[in-house]
Amino acid sequence: MADKKPNALMTPVKVSGDLAAITGQGPMPRSQITSKVWEYIKKHNLQDAKDKRTINPDALLGKVIGTAPISMFKMTAAVSKHIG
Repeated sequence: MADKKPNALMTPVKVSGDLAAITGQGPMPRSQITSKVWEYIKKHNLQDAKDKRTINPDALLGKVIGTAPISMFKMTAAVSKHIG
């Protein structure tokens, strides 16, 4: 059986200190990082009440994705800047 290249989502990556405050210390797969960010968003009720696609960051999440409301689609790109 030929070795398959590891899936990029499953390869453990390092996380910045600001992101680790939300996800826990890495390295961890990108899929787990995304899950933990969403877990944090839901736990702290950071989705906009009228438009669930908009995230209203609190101070901790704001260190990672910025303090302005952000689309959940753009949030992934902002989080990726904290992954090494």
